[in-house]
Amino acid sequence: MAILTIRDFDDELKAKLRIRAAEHGRSMEAEVRAILALVLTKPTSGPGMGLRIRQRFGDVDHEPFEPPRRVERARAVEFPE
Repeated sequence: MAILTIRDFDDELKAKLRIRAAEHGRSMEAEVRAILALVLTKPTSGPGMGLRIRQRFGDVDHEPFEPPRRVERARAVEFPE
């Protein structure tokens, strides 16, 4: 097992942790372990964004797309001084 030291831990946050640990009947150390285990072992919430996009637009007809032609010549960006 590893040992973890947390420096510059906010006093108000420590007080909240102490209360939460007491509410669950654990030491602060055990409460931190429980919180970390809960957060770090959560399963993903579902399919990723790419899969959701494919599911939503997968049945759209794939027609060739031609971008509009430029009517003006590209210019360099001018920044205000």
